[in-house]
Amino acid sequence: MIEILKDKIDWVGALNTINHTDFYFSYDYHHFSKNQGEEPILIKYSTKEGVLLLPLLLRKIEGTVFKDAISVYGYAGVLTNIPLENFDRDMFQKTLHNFFKDNQIISVFSRLHPFMEYQDEILEGLGSISDQGMVVYLELSLPIDVQRAGFNRRLKTYLNKARKVCTVSMGTTEEELDAFIHLYHENMKRVEATESYYFDKPYFDALMASKDYEPCLMVCRDNETQQIIAGAIFVKKDNMVQYHLSGLHEDFFELNPIKLIIDEMRLMVSEEGYEFMNLGGGRGGSNEDSLFRFKSGFSKAFKKFKLWKYIVDEEAYQILIEEHFSKYDDINLNEISYFPAYRADVTEFSEAK
Repeated sequence: MIEILKDKIDWVGALNTINHTDFYFSYDYHHFSKNQGEEPILIKYSTKEGVLLLPLLLRKIEGTVFKDAISVYGYAGVLTNIPLENFDRDMFQKTLHNFFKDNQIISVFSRLHPFMEYQDEILEGLGSISDQGMVVYLELSLPIDVQRAGFNRRLKTYLNKARKVCTVSMGTTEEELDAFIHLYHENMKRVEATESYYFDKPYFDALMASKDYEPCLMVCRDNETQQIIAGAIFVKKDNMVQYHLSGLHEDFFELNPIKLIIDEMRLMVSEEGYEFMNLGGGRGGSNEDSLFRFKSGFSKAFKKFKLWKYIVDEEAYQILIEEHFSKYDDINLNEISYFPAYRADVTEFSEAK
């Protein structure tokens, strides 16, 4: 049986039946991170053995009766407390497919969570699952010195240098949050990030105010001037710590105090008993870019990051693609990698007729 949960009490209650979740699955995160026109839902599939949960953001497809669904920014996918040996995958997939069809949801896209068990096994055969690179993580259950032994030599040099000239502390004031937001937005400008990464002040206020998880802003100050030169927001939930967002003053690139912030957070959450700190991957899932190299300096523990794409109604999907690109005559529609293809930015392709 499938239920659609939209109320916070129901959403939180369902998540509480799962042994380990993450803040990306929370009710609050879905609501403050959604874009205009997106409706957060939690699909709850129940059997006598337990439940399976799938959070999504529903979107209307303009000019049609159809909808599609995506996951939040971060890591999501399915959660379950049903032992895999007792799980009837065929029945679940048939029930989920019928739910999507009945509600005119023609495609589904979700980033999967590298640390959540059984996601591949549950979704395999329902659409496609593809690798999108690796994420780097720290095993916090290891002794502190063993963790540090996994750092590359250059990282240790950076940390020793940074500790002599700056200090990391928790950011607890509105002024510290505002300083971080400014640094974060400056970072986004430098890397020419798309508009979707320019989170506004209400987003940060809601992120830090939620009781669904434990957010932590860490800031780094220059010892001489007491200026905040870097900051990062980490989020703690169950056994997991996520390195969520960060910002760095352009005058301190060489010192790179973000590395010191991550190390200080590592020490703190190791003492608090967390198991993993996920640093994430490279830009666009790359395992070769500077962001991935930066993160992999802390650890050589990697997990695969995967994407789930499911075309529920192939006929409607193809019609929407053809309509979307109707003014373009030199495009091979089969070569469009963006999913769903009918939402691809047409300005990235040929000039209109």
